[in-house]
Amino acid sequence: MERPMRKLFAALLIVFATVVASPLAHAVQPDEVMADPKQESRARELSRELRCMVCQNQSIDDSDATLAKDLRLLVRERIAAGDSNKQVIDYLVSRYGEFVLLKPRFETHTLLLWLLPPLVLVAGGLGLWLHIRRRSRDAARASDAPKPLSADEQARLDKLLAEGADQAP
Repeated sequence: MERPMRKLFAALLIVFATVVASPLAHAVQPDEVMADPKQESRARELSRELRCMVCQNQSIDDSDATLAKDLRLLVRERIAAGDSNKQVIDYLVSRYGEFVLLKPRFETHTLLLWLLPPLVLVAGGLGLWLHIRRRSRDAARASDAPKPLSADEQARLDKLLAEGADQAP
């Protein structure tokens, strides 16, 4: 194998190992896992919906922060106590506010969060359409420009200009 091929192979091997190993490296510690697999599944599902207050753009399921671990344990305690998923979420929202939800609820005070991205896309599309339309209209006007004079017309123009120059005061 040539040297560049070895480097490429090594790089691909590293990328492959990273991709394969990353799902295996979860933040949930063995001491947090519940005995009942159904409850553990619910806890993991809920943990993926909740924001780590330290990391902010990471779920508590993926975060290694101490607060995330505390929240994961709290979720598991509430599930073990018999709370439904909605009750667990409502409890955490009452303690930490709507910000704890990675996906905010669709309510009147969160309308802007939900409606602004599609509105920006529509406005951008409309702006792009108007820009393209204006450019094509300008190009059409440019093609309507007068055609160059023929040789006979140019000779006649030169003659008229020369006669006009002779009559100038």
